[in-house]
Amino acid sequence: MRKKWKQHLKKGWNFFWHDDSLTSWVVNVVIAFLVIRFILYPLLGIVLGTGFPIVAVISESMEHGLHDGKLCGSYYPDFKESFDNYWEACGGWYEARGITKEQFNNFSFPNGFNKGDVIILWRASQNNIEVGDILIFAGDRPQPIIHRAINVKNEEGKSSYQTKGDHNSDMISGEQNIDEGRIYGKGLFRVPYLGWVKILFVELVRPLGWNIQR
Repeated sequence: MRKKWKQHLKKGWNFFWHDDSLTSWVVNVVIAFLVIRFILYPLLGIVLGTGFPIVAVISESMEHGLHDGKLCGSYYPDFKESFDNYWEACGGWYEARGITKEQFNNFSFPNGFNKGDVIILWRASQNNIEVGDILIFAGDRPQPIIHRAINVKNEEGKSSYQTKGDHNSDMISGEQNIDEGRIYGKGLFRVPYLGWVKILFVELVRPLGWNIQR
């Protein structure tokens, strides 16, 4: 019985690690997903203090380059991506609200980030959120929103926040008065491109005509 059990174990090991068949590949992908989803992801959440330790960026709302020829609501046919050019195009909105170019350049992620990036989150509370931080929060759409805090309000011992996407011309619905209960975390650092795995998978399985929320 013991010998037979060892044979099955050896056969399974060879199938998992050395078999080049499509079935073996599918099993590897499924097991990897289960390990990440039910072991690594919860452990990372405990370490980082948030139930959302990792999020994929699925829109262009934090990019500092052109999308469909536009940036911050205006067309720029000859735009070359740089912080100075970004500020020339978008800085007026922030300056009108008391945020200078020098302040913005010292914010976290001063050059924004791109669709397809993955953002690693840290726990967020009124004790560690400042203007310029990247907040991930529940808005009025199915997907969480990933935007920059541009104002912190304190009233009767409670804090609320306003955010804006760096690429957007203005704030969107649902980000003018964000209470702490809606916030999943704050951006710690980014991993470029890794989020495209999720985006491409969603694009493959979504019904025709259904659009990802932005």
